[in-house]
Amino acid sequence: MTTAGPLAAIVAALDGAAIPNMLVGSFASSAHGAVRSTQDIDLVIDPTPEALAAFVAGLDPGKTYVSPSTAAALARRDQFNLVDLASGWKVDLIIRKDRPFSRSEFARRREAVVAGVRVWIATAEDTVLAKLEWAAMGGSERQLADAAAVLDARAGELDDDYLDRWAARLGVGDQLAAARRAASTD
Repeated sequence: MTTAGPLAAIVAALDGAAIPNMLVGSFASSAHGAVRSTQDIDLVIDPTPEALAAFVAGLDPGKTYVSPSTAAALARRDQFNLVDLASGWKVDLIIRKDRPFSRSEFARRREAVVAGVRVWIATAEDTVLAKLEWAAMGGSERQLADAAAVLDARAGELDDDYLDRWAARLGVGDQLAAARRAASTD
């Protein structure tokens, strides 16, 4: 099964429960030009407790595994997982953090078509910044390479002032400089 089936199903279920959502992670960086394969879908969501309960109750347990930590994830503003049982695709549902960058990132999301599915997606700048945060937390070269690939693919289109301002506030200025160096040498 292609990505379109599980992505379309989860976005439709989120929309049906009136849960604002945003595609992030490898799918977002791929959509912005850093194409690579992955077997999971990352979505940031901003649910109310009632909407989250309705969303989970609306999922077919014969088709979707839901990790039992949904309420705890909401309380901690963390994440929980779903698995599409037919395809094996894993979906990470990440509760939007309550911090200035996360609020800005979510407010800036844009509509796009990814894998044939209309979704809300993080902007290229916010995708770069999120990848740099992951790189700083875990030292992942893959995350830094994804950020550099987006910078390269979107050269001349990005809001560099926005990138610089948030990189400084997030403490990822060194990672942004490294990603820019890598993008300019590709």
